[in-house]
Order: sequence, then structure tokens, then C-alpha cells
Amino acid sequence: MRADNTAHLITAAGRRHELARSKAIQAIRELDNASVPVTFETVARTAGVSRSWLYTQPDIRAEVQRLRDLNRRAPATPVPAHHRSTDASLLHRLQAANARNRDLTKENQRLRRQLAETLGHLRTTRQPHPSITIPPP
Repeated sequence: MRADNTAHLITAAGRRHELARSKAIQAIRELDNASVPVTFETVARTAGVSRSWLYTQPDIRAEVQRLRDLNRRAPATPVPAHHRSTDASLLHRLQAANARNRDLTKENQRLRRQLAETLGHLRTTRQPHPSITIPPP
């Protein structure tokens, strides 16, 4: 009769299970810290486990789904916090752009008036300017 080795097999299976769980959790942390999209595929590949096994682990599955959904809502190229514009700086840039726009509008109006006066002057005096050709009436 053979010896009953089921206790050893159960212990070994439990160790393999815990090792796979720790690899998967570590892979999730590494991917998230490296700003790599966390998906079942990337976690399975990084941890060396199967995707189907990941789906059977409720806590790991929930974490992967949470990070995957969070990544979908984030911009394609995440900007580090210290590089993001503050509301005050954005407001200042908007005010500067509006002031520049007002200045350019005034300059445009001034140049149009100047051009109209010059053309009117040329028409009344009928003296052709070398760079401006006025068609005869």
C-alpha cells in the first residue's frame, strides 16, 4: 500500500498559490509605480501567472479593474504634479492673452485708418505712389 501524500500536495499547492498571489500583487505595484497601464494582460505577463487565474482572485481582480478604469480616465500622457499649471497661472496667462488681443485689435484699427487716409489722399491728389497702383475711375 502506498503512503498518503495528500497533505504534502496540499501544502505545496498552498505555497504555489501564495507565491502566485504575491507575484501578482508585486506586479500590480510595479506597473502602477512605473505608470504602465495596469491590465490583466500586463499583470499576468509581469507576474508569470495566467489571466484566467487572475480573474479567480476577487481582491486582485478588483484592484486590476480599479487601476485599469482609473487609467482610462487619465490623460494619455500623465503630467507630473509639479509640472501642472495652477489655476492662478492659467488665469494670468488668459489675462495676458486677452490684453495682447486688445492691443492687436487697436493696432489693426489704427493701421486700417492710416491706410484709408493714405489711399484717400492719393485719390484726391491723383499723384501715384510708386508702390501703389490706383486703377482709373
